[in-house]
Amino acid sequence: MGRITLDKVTKSFGETQVIPPLDLTIDDGEFTVFVGPSGCGKSTLLRLIAGLEDTTSGEIRIDGTDATNVPPAKRGLAMVFQSYALYPHMSVRKNIAFPLRMAKMDQAEIERRVEGAASVLNLSDYIERKPGQLSGGQRQRVAIGRAIVREPSAFLFDEPLSNLDAALRVGMRLEISELHKRLETTMIYVTHDQVEAMTMADKIVVLRAGHIEQVGSPLELYRAPRNLFVAGFIGSPKMNFVSGEEAGKHNAHTIGVRPEHITVSESEGRWRGVVGVAEHLGSDTFFHIHQTGLAETITVRADGEVGFNHGDTIYLTPRDEVIHRFDQDGLRIA
Repeated sequence: MGRITLDKVTKSFGETQVIPPLDLTIDDGEFTVFVGPSGCGKSTLLRLIAGLEDTTSGEIRIDGTDATNVPPAKRGLAMVFQSYALYPHMSVRKNIAFPLRMAKMDQAEIERRVEGAASVLNLSDYIERKPGQLSGGQRQRVAIGRAIVREPSAFLFDEPLSNLDAALRVGMRLEISELHKRLETTMIYVTHDQVEAMTMADKIVVLRAGHIEQVGSPLELYRAPRNLFVAGFIGSPKMNFVSGEEAGKHNAHTIGVRPEHITVSESEGRWRGVVGVAEHLGSDTFFHIHQTGLAETITVRADGEVGFNHGDTIYLTPRDEVIHRFDQDGLRIA
C-alpha cells in the first residue's frame, strides 16, 4: 500500500511561507511527478512527505495513518537523491545491503533482497564491483537498488537524473518507468524537466511558488491547460501566445497555438512571416518565425524534410480546432 494524502499542508521558513495551504492525494501504485521551475517548492514538498522537513501545519497521511510527526525512518518510504551517495570502498552488493544491515536484518533475508534488486536492475554482473568501476547510470541504479531492498510503500525521487548526460538520462528514464510497471509501487518523482514529466507520469502536479497550478495526466495538461502558466510550461517547444486583434477574433484576450499545430506554406496562409533560425533535428525541424505582427517569435514544428531557409518569407496557418483561448486573467476559456 502507498496512498499518500496531504491535507492543508504548509511550510514556512521563519516568516516566509514557501508552501501555502495545499491539498493533494497520490493514489496507491501511481507514478506522480512534481514539476515546475526552480524555486517552485517541488523538492520542499517531497522532503515534507519524506519527513526530512518539518510540516508547519496540516496533516500528511500514509495509507490513512497520520504520519505528520513520524520520523523519516518509520514512514515506510525510500528516497533516491540527485547525488548517488554511494560508499566508494564498498562493493555494489554491500552498498545495496547497507540499509538492511543497519536495521540488523537476518543475513539470509538481506541476501535474498539484494540478489532480487540486482536482478531487477540488471546489476547482477557488477555486484562485486566498487562504484568507481561503474558508469553514472549504473551508479544511479545502485542507489535505486538500495531503496528497493527496503520494500517501501512508496519511492521518492528527487531529480535523480540531473547528473547524467543526455543519452543516459533517456535510458534511465525508461528504466525507472519499467521498474514502476514491474514493482507496481507508488512513486513520486521531482523534476524541472517537463519532458521527463510527460513521458514518465501517470499524474503530473504542476507547481508555481508553492501553489498547485494543475493536476492531471500528461495528455490532460497538454490538451487542456488550466492557465497560461501551465500552457507555457507543458510542451516542447513551448506554446506560442498571441494577444491583441488576432486573439479577439477568437473572443479571447490571449490565444495559444502549439508549434506542431501550425502548417507552413510558401504561397498562402493566415499569417505571414520571415524565417529566422531553423533547428534541424532530422525527423523534425523547428522554425523560428519573425515579423509576423503577432508576437516577437512564432515557433513552428515541421517535418524534417521541409526546406525553408533563413530570410525566406512563408505563411502560417494554425489549426482552429486546437487553438487554446485564455481570458485577461490568464485562465482557460472553456
